[in-house]
Amino acid sequence: MILQEFSKYIQTKNDEIISNKSTAVNILAEWIRFIMSKNPKTNVEKIIHSEITLAQNKYNEYLIIGKSESGRVLINALYNYALSYEHYVLAKTI
Repeated sequence: MILQEFSKYIQTKNDEIISNKSTAVNILAEWIRFIMSKNPKTNVEKIIHSEITLAQNKYNEYLIIGKSESGRVLINALYNYALSYEHYVLAKTI
């Protein structure tokens, strides 16, 4: 359910990945930041709010932290999906 929502979001960012304006991991952080910036209404938003913490440094780099073991598993799954999707999109352009 959460991977499906992230999948829909990252698919809208194909042009950024292809043109090297952004990486899939940066898009993942952007998506999490977007969800964390609003009041959670859907189950996906509620889960992300309860399981993930997002920190940003002065260089605009993000640290995504799981609040529990299930949060760490969720982050790992999202991270691996982001990398896999980026490889898939870039392989299609060759």
